Amino acid sequence: MMKEKLIDLLEYTYHFNKEMIKVISENISKTDEKIISLINHTFNAQQIWNSRILGESSFEVWQINPFENLQEINQQNFNKSVEIVKKFDLNQKSEYKNSKGTLFENEIFEMLFQAINHSTYHRGQINSLLKQNGIEPVLTDYIFYKR
Repeated sequence: MMKEKLIDLLEYTYHFNKEMIKVISENISKTDEKIISLINHTFNAQQIWNSRILGESSFEVWQINPFENLQEINQQNFNKSVEIVKKFDLNQKSEYKNSKGTLFENEIFEMLFQAINHSTYHRGQINSLLKQNGIEPVLTDYIFYKR
């Protein structure tokens, strides 16, 4: 049951990340550097958490990816996160180093939930910036997704 709920939250994250790309793309002339930086950071962070769990190489926290690659990155992040949920014990602890090189250990569930929660936080920031730039924000509440 826990795995299904976590996959549902990952689907929610994927869906609204996709909507954010769409709105930014449709209003690219009105967007600014901060919006582009935050959407990239959001996707980079999920890729980093996945890579920590899987022992793969990761993006840089604030790297800027070509805008046309964001949809593919979002898809890859979703696929890898779901693969992790299906293949791993979510209570298993995993060691990793943060961006400053400090060693930590967390449960896989905690690491994936961090990626989901972090995405939600930054989508809120992006929505504020979109509104400031005269762009209609995306309603990203989980309950809207479930309705």
